[in-house]
Amino acid sequence: MPTRPAKMPLTKTAMRPYNFSAGPAVMPDAVLAQAAAEMLDWHGSGMGVMEMSHRGKEFGEIYAQAQADLRELLAVPEHFKLLFMQGGGLAENAIVPLNLSQGQTADFVVTGSWSQKSLAEARKYCTAHEAANTQAKGHTTLADPATWQLSDKPAYVHICSNETINGVEYHALPDLKALGCDAPLVVDFSSHVASRPVDWSRVGLAFGGAQKNLGPAGLTLVVVRDDLLDRTLAICPSAFSYRTVADNDSMFNTPPTYSIYIAGLVFKWLKEQGGIAAIEARNIAKAELLYNAIDSSGLFVIRVARDCRSRMNVPFYLRDESLNEAFLAGARERGLLQLKGHKSVGGMRASIYNAMPLEGVQALVNYMRDFEKTRA
Repeated sequence: MPTRPAKMPLTKTAMRPYNFSAGPAVMPDAVLAQAAAEMLDWHGSGMGVMEMSHRGKEFGEIYAQAQADLRELLAVPEHFKLLFMQGGGLAENAIVPLNLSQGQTADFVVTGSWSQKSLAEARKYCTAHEAANTQAKGHTTLADPATWQLSDKPAYVHICSNETINGVEYHALPDLKALGCDAPLVVDFSSHVASRPVDWSRVGLAFGGAQKNLGPAGLTLVVVRDDLLDRTLAICPSAFSYRTVADNDSMFNTPPTYSIYIAGLVFKWLKEQGGIAAIEARNIAKAELLYNAIDSSGLFVIRVARDCRSRMNVPFYLRDESLNEAFLAGARERGLLQLKGHKSVGGMRASIYNAMPLEGVQALVNYMRDFEKTRA
């Protein structure tokens, strides 16, 4: 029988580039190193995680630990289920109304590209009402919840708490009860999950793709309150029924095993960093460093209102957009990758998720200052 290579610890290379991609996004070096070391043999099992049965003892240990660590990290109350699903946030735009609408009206607050997609998809499965829309302001601000035009007894109210493309973020979740609404709040928190605490008392369901802060693409997290599990429409595919997924411990169909494993390593890494409170403090410092540099610049500009600027996704523009390609080329030469803005809005975008170190943001700021000096 051929022997497998011994595990070798991997360390960060001296000049590994800084990846500002919006997702799939930067991963912690320690996680990538551990995954590489365990690729052929997980903990002496003789198997890599991708080779394991999802019903076997080995993967059962990985799954249980990932669930426990995530519940601890996000302080998820026991009356919420943690579901590990597939399909990403876009699939959840259909899966949520299939599970929660009960054929009634659902309300949507449109604050950017992703909540607009959520509204459009939900219209296939229920009456979807637009309670507010910030498009007239270029999705550069948030509508005050007091101004929302909510339906009478909506099945749920949907928000995207951080718009990856437009760079607006709710710094506090809206309190529907304070608005006189008893509907559950549904939150698409794909691009800032695990970057800050969540007030679960205001949430009925939250979902997010893993590929920003939790791990690789392929895994979708759903956190759903127990009392919302039995509203599923008859037409909902069994694999997308929250009740079915919950009753089968996310294994009604074969789960994305390797993505769950990597996410579990990310959860352990987050705990080693001091948990969500510590990572939030780090994220605040990174965001302030970058926003202050842009605000003090004569060449770069931010269009998002100060009170709702995202800590995770920072879209910015050069006042002279003829310099865009030169800026991006120079950034690549400095090892600063994936800074081009989304095609729908143009400009630049720096995504500074949990795994982006402060040094990476400082390197970007230094480059921006140098670039501006050469154009003065």
